[in-house]
Amino acid sequence: MVEKLTEIFGKDVFNEATMVERLPKKIYVALKKTIENGTSLDPAVAEVVANAMKDWAIERGATHYTHWFQPMTGITAEKHDSFIAPTVDGKIIMEFSGKELIKGEPDASSFPSGGLRATFEARGYTAWDITSPAFLREDASGVTLCIPTAFCSYTGEALDKKTPLLRSMEALSKEATRVLNLFGHNDVTSVSCSVGPEQEYFLIDRNKYLQREDLIFSGRTLFGAMPPKGQELEDHYFGSLKERIAAFMKELNEECWKLGILAKTQHNEVAPAQHEIAPIFTTANIATDHNQLLMEIMKKVASRHGLTCLLHEKPFAGVNGSGKHNNWSMVTNTGKNLLDPGKTPHENVQFLLFLAAVLKAVDDNADLLRLSASNPGNDHRLGANEAPPAIISVFLGEQLADVLTQLIETGEAKTSKQGGKMNVGAHAIPEFGKDATDRNRTSPFAFTGNKFEFRMLGSSMSIAGANTVLNAIVADVLGQIADELEKADNFELAVHDLIKKTVTEHQKIVFNGNGYSDEWVVEAEKRGLPNIKSMVEAVPALVSEKAITLFTKHNVFSEVELHSRAEIEYEAYSKTINIEAKTMIQMASKKFIPAVIKYATSLAASINSVKSACPDAIVSVQEDLLKETSALLAQSQAALKKLTAYVDEAADKEGSEQALFFRTVVFPAMAELRTPIDALELLVEKEVWPVPTYGDLLFEV
Repeated sequence: MVEKLTEIFGKDVFNEATMVERLPKKIYVALKKTIENGTSLDPAVAEVVANAMKDWAIERGATHYTHWFQPMTGITAEKHDSFIAPTVDGKIIMEFSGKELIKGEPDASSFPSGGLRATFEARGYTAWDITSPAFLREDASGVTLCIPTAFCSYTGEALDKKTPLLRSMEALSKEATRVLNLFGHNDVTSVSCSVGPEQEYFLIDRNKYLQREDLIFSGRTLFGAMPPKGQELEDHYFGSLKERIAAFMKELNEECWKLGILAKTQHNEVAPAQHEIAPIFTTANIATDHNQLLMEIMKKVASRHGLTCLLHEKPFAGVNGSGKHNNWSMVTNTGKNLLDPGKTPHENVQFLLFLAAVLKAVDDNADLLRLSASNPGNDHRLGANEAPPAIISVFLGEQLADVLTQLIETGEAKTSKQGGKMNVGAHAIPEFGKDATDRNRTSPFAFTGNKFEFRMLGSSMSIAGANTVLNAIVADVLGQIADELEKADNFELAVHDLIKKTVTEHQKIVFNGNGYSDEWVVEAEKRGLPNIKSMVEAVPALVSEKAITLFTKHNVFSEVELHSRAEIEYEAYSKTINIEAKTMIQMASKKFIPAVIKYATSLAASINSVKSACPDAIVSVQEDLLKETSALLAQSQAALKKLTAYVDEAADKEGSEQALFFRTVVFPAMAELRTPIDALELLVEKEVWPVPTYGDLLFEV
């Protein structure tokens, strides 16, 4: 199996090994220089690369190519073109030019633009992202060469999630390199952000999925009572894999490995039918591409196994939802992880400076980080029904917290707590190294050894947005640090004073306790930390004066792009809740209420039948059940009418006003309709209930 894995890994990727094999050395060196240093690409080089890429793809069975991009829909998009070109004798040749590799022209009119483009203004461009390797994808349409690209409008504004990410990576690299050069590391010419996104998801039986309009249209169950058992026994977490799930995971791994996706870890998650896959770290833009690919592959592979993969953040009420933990760090071109504290972090001045920069960035821009983790599905997790909390705080652990306390109180850190050895008290178990600090799974932004784990992202989200914000806010602080230190007469003294000043001013963002507790909410308010509970409340942060200044300064977003994205966010929220509400209306009026009426009618008929046959018979149980059913039925009908009226009213509103109406009026009305119908599910006999229940969906896989 090891030999097989080494043979298949990356076989469908036009990676460095393939380039070395197929490109002339001079062309390869020129391309590498562009990838690593950002130098301009010679069109002649692009022509040779395009021809080699085409030959490689055709040898593997490809007939088409596509510029694969990531518009503001949050998923990927593509337009396929064949390699064929006509000849004068009526035949064809297979062609692919450097121009076609570098630029494509998909129609941009029907993608979200937030007002950047009018509907009749159709032209948009896709531009080759040289830093992310092309790959082959095989499906029912055949083999297609996929070229990762950025997507922009005719007037130059970014219409995608990749372009701002690439800009933010350049900004971080520039400012971090400035700081490192001041430390004397003149061999450092660039710094990349390294990312490893853990992906949670649910798997359910596909036939049962197809019987639920709510899952089909919205990705989550809009109705459903909890079964007798949920996750309370904690027996699913890390439990033995069911055969059907194991078969899915085996094929998923193989498909990922072919595409060079570094799938490493797989296991059952906390909730029944919930699972997780995690990769090894890679650069942020490739990690983003890989995660988008992973989500697509998961859905396709699940279908082959008679399953459906649910990526919604909260597909089932009452059990844990799904997140995407974004592990982020900074690495120099010389291979140094800037967030590695070493064995004695109190002596590692460079690390402490970069740590202080992250603390300041997170504290000053908690609202932007909260927004970067916002979508309608994640509202059910963040600050609502489960953890992590909507309050941004940073967990550092005992070791680093102690170092910072020493700096703040005495101006100098002299010691670092060490982990030592762990002895569990059984001679059969050998001693092993104990970490210097415990983990905190309740923290939304936790330091975990040599990286920060941003745990707030939703499972369906692109990681591009969060990493764009992380890169930009840290770059901004590093730029401020470089500005100050470049003017210093005594560098060592200035660095020491700057670290102490920064951690003192921003210690309020550090919290090592239970982030799930009610006490923390009170404490966070005292500290002045924002508690932004919904996506709609988070969007204004994107167009604040502070955000506009920060993003435009580092060329991550223009002001126009920021305003467009705010409009897109409001529109996405409104459309999502509108679809959910209309789905609830349809299911309630056409499925649940008619089914309950039939059940109540049958119950009434049985009562009359018993009384007719035996007038003295006691039918109080049946009558009580009929009364309870009828009362809940009436409550359901009233809630249905109310929700219908609100949805109609929402249609007359626009922008932020419409989104706020959906959040504050329509969303609560949806809960009012769900409550009596979920109660009816527990009363009505199973054979009458028109859809598979939670028990069917979560436990019958």
